[in-house]
Amino acid sequence: MGGGVRLAAVDVGNTSTAVGLWSDGRVSRVSHCDGGFEEAVAAVRALQADSAAPLPIAYVSVVPGRDRRWRAFAKSTGARFHQLTHRDFPLELDYPEPETVGADRLADSAGAVARYGAPVIVMDFGTALTAAVVTADGVWRGGVIAPGFPLMRDYLFERTAKLPRMELKSGRVPKIGRSTEQAMRFGAIVGYRGMVREIAAELSRNFKERFRLVATGGFAGRVLSEAGMDFTIDKTLTLYGAGLLCEKHFS
Repeated sequence: MGGGVRLAAVDVGNTSTAVGLWSDGRVSRVSHCDGGFEEAVAAVRALQADSAAPLPIAYVSVVPGRDRRWRAFAKSTGARFHQLTHRDFPLELDYPEPETVGADRLADSAGAVARYGAPVIVMDFGTALTAAVVTADGVWRGGVIAPGFPLMRDYLFERTAKLPRMELKSGRVPKIGRSTEQAMRFGAIVGYRGMVREIAAELSRNFKERFRLVATGGFAGRVLSEAGMDFTIDKTLTLYGAGLLCEKHFS
């Protein structure tokens, strides 16, 4: 897939921004920027430096307050700019207000169908946990929005007097908590897995389809590691979907 268009794909999330190079239907040179706008812009400039002409920017955002700065940056460099909306989505949206669907969920869904086919449930493990459903007939049916894994950690710290802020580090879940930190890790990770498992099971029951399960987002690996759930983890899915849906505007 891909018609030879090269572009910079940008995914602006609540916690971080991902930047990658879309070329010939593939995503490479991915940067995950936690330092805000300037760090993400530097990542785009690094991609631009290797291009004879300014790379077009395929832009996905769930933070409207940052959109104007990104448009101004693109204009200052002479780069063409397209912000993904529901009008770019190639599948039927069976949804009362399609303009309210997050652009990241549309990119995830389009990318998942292109890479893995339908029916598919795609979950994005970011600041929020989102799930989107595409049934076997290729129709986007809606989805689920739940608190993300970091919100669970932060809520315990902010709303209790003695519980510490839990580090979201990798590693095995203890068999049982034998310290405050271990007890929190067990509750957060195992409890979160239970929520993910039940969401996937309920959606499968509701639509009576055998869905392919696809996961993306920064916390997918930590939550799903050793969880025993049949998820395919695709770290570049949102950027891939952004390039897939936006490249037609630059060809």
